[in-house]
Amino acid sequence: MAPDRLLRYLQIKVHHLIQDHDWDSIHVVGGYDREAVISAHEKTGKLFNFERPTADVQGRDLIVKAFPGADYVHHYALIIATYLSMTGKPADTVTYELPDPTLSRDAVGKLDLELDGDLVIVGWGLAHLVPPDGVWNHGHGYAWQHTEIHGRRVVYLGFLHSIWGDVAGRVVTRLAELGAREVVYVGKVGALNPDIEPNTRLATGNTSLVGGGFVTWPDFFSDFATAQAGVHTGVHVTSPSILLENRDWLTEHAEHAFVDPEIGPMGVAARDAGIEFGYLHVISNNLARHYPADLSNERHSDVVRRRTVLIRQIQDIIANRLAAQPI
Repeated sequence: MAPDRLLRYLQIKVHHLIQDHDWDSIHVVGGYDREAVISAHEKTGKLFNFERPTADVQGRDLIVKAFPGADYVHHYALIIATYLSMTGKPADTVTYELPDPTLSRDAVGKLDLELDGDLVIVGWGLAHLVPPDGVWNHGHGYAWQHTEIHGRRVVYLGFLHSIWGDVAGRVVTRLAELGAREVVYVGKVGALNPDIEPNTRLATGNTSLVGGGFVTWPDFFSDFATAQAGVHTGVHVTSPSILLENRDWLTEHAEHAFVDPEIGPMGVAARDAGIEFGYLHVISNNLARHYPADLSNERHSDVVRRRTVLIRQIQDIIANRLAAQPI
């Protein structure tokens, strides 16, 4: 991403107290605390994934509280340090502390749904996927509703906060504990193939490079999604932060297809839990070639329009997959 676009991406994410004030230290920790100072840069007009890390002022020091996932705490600390460096401020004021796994597990454990072999669709774009007359039921940091598609009970699940990286894997584990039989993740993914223009195609697959090794999971879509027009498939790469995806990283992973933080951990969790998992994502940006659309201008009207068309295609593919699947 070009420097000006990277800075714009960071400005959208960084807490206003960091952009507006100087601090002796900034310490990022795991903690879901909506009683702390909420960022003025949280997105408005969204049902899900609008909450950003909050902050506690302690004199000249700032404690930043991110939802307790190891990948998210690390990623947000990188966001802050990179922003400070790009704006001429000392980045060495930033430190972070990875949350204890028990804290992460307990935070995700607040998810509580009554499931009985259901398909759970989780992620982004849910407002376009649910029935027009559907009603959202709210829990602790999440909301859900259910419907029937071709005789199958389907639960739509969205989170107000980010389920970045390992947190997404914990969500799949929790859903399996609650009785889900299949989980589909709808989201956005970066392309590593320079020929794919953002917001024109969908991505799917059943293999991810996670921690240096390949992981394959039982795929909800099987070969069904890849047979559809405009759906690209290939090996996915799990990366905890876009700020680690530099030129050397790209050279190392150029033969693979996609990158994002969640798909790998979710696939691992589904495999370990003995349930099916599938992803069907909008290809939202391209790491290998510059295109007008990237992660810094996602709110542009043309980007929104193109993605709406792709979400409708996702809706159709899921429905047709369920129609072809024995009950």
